[in-house]
Amino acid sequence: MTTPWGELELARFPEDPRDRLRAWDASDAYLLRHLAEREVRGLPPAGTVVVLGDRWGALVTALAARAAGPCVQITDSHLGQEATRANLARNGVAADAVRLLTTQDPPPERIDVLLVRVPKSLALLEDQLLRLAPSLHADTLVVGAGMVKEIHTSTLDLFETVLGPTHTSLAEQKARLIFSAPDPERPRPANPWPHTYALPDGLGVLSGRPVVNHAGVFCADRLDIGTRFFLGHLPDTRGGRRVVDLGCGNGVVGTAVALADPGAQVLFTDESFQAVASAEATYTANGVPGHAEFRVGDGLAGVPAGSVDVVLNNPPFHSHQATTDATAWRMFTGARRALRPGGELWVVGNRHLGYHVKLRRLFGNSEVVAGNPKFVVLRAVKRG
Repeated sequence: MTTPWGELELARFPEDPRDRLRAWDASDAYLLRHLAEREVRGLPPAGTVVVLGDRWGALVTALAARAAGPCVQITDSHLGQEATRANLARNGVAADAVRLLTTQDPPPERIDVLLVRVPKSLALLEDQLLRLAPSLHADTLVVGAGMVKEIHTSTLDLFETVLGPTHTSLAEQKARLIFSAPDPERPRPANPWPHTYALPDGLGVLSGRPVVNHAGVFCADRLDIGTRFFLGHLPDTRGGRRVVDLGCGNGVVGTAVALADPGAQVLFTDESFQAVASAEATYTANGVPGHAEFRVGDGLAGVPAGSVDVVLNNPPFHSHQATTDATAWRMFTGARRALRPGGELWVVGNRHLGYHVKLRRLFGNSEVVAGNPKFVVLRAVKRG
């Protein structure tokens, strides 16, 4: 990546030499150019600099040596956080030059520069701006950045409502900047997140039970139709088996397993800090007896090989704005490693994604458990 201060070598995480997706885009470059222009005018970043939603660490890697004060990254992504660590090291930046926080951590008490990489989820942006607003002051520099297709009227309205008067830049290379002037006296709405709702009837042990969703979690105000279909076709996990809700989201699937069999040992895991917090809150709200573990991480990395009986998975097929099957493939390969011989991977997905082909290549088998015109539930067994 070419910045006004030199070249940076950047990569996504986990690194894959076949991956052609970059660890930055035109909006990251636009934001850095804007900050460099301010620096030329004698206005370098000063005080505490907070970068919200820095996807792979490109912004903090570039700014760590430029900021006159502490540099803080806030992210919902474990993968993004690991990419940041790797990119700092790759470019010779000391690990302690950037303080890494999650969207679940308390923000800094005072923020002098707030740089916002606009997320895909408007709800996550709302939650984070409301959490950060009390730390801003009238002289805080606030600059958002995103591709034109990511910035909508609702995005600008949110900045205006939560922070203060807001306007945008001209577009450059299909990217745009957002400028807000914080008004500490502006009355702000209450933060509506996390959001809790009751599940509908017809879901067996889950019927009428509460679900808790932190901002940014997929389908935060209703049960998505893929998960609903999956819930109707879950395997019988009775017998004290170890079950993983892989890519757990709000934890509905794993909670259903725990309710049906309090003897099951359920591991909820996701790369999103918001998701794992939601899963734990959902599990707790339902007063489920038995043992559960909640882990933020890269799929099943860190789970001992051959230690799991059943993996349940509804894999995502987007990485930010890009459509990709890389995440699903990593989840499937991680599941095969973690499963004991005879262990089972159960997957729900859109029929057109053709996951059965990947499962047959990896496991040597794939069985259709259930299907409808839109979704299919597949089962693969680890042989030997």
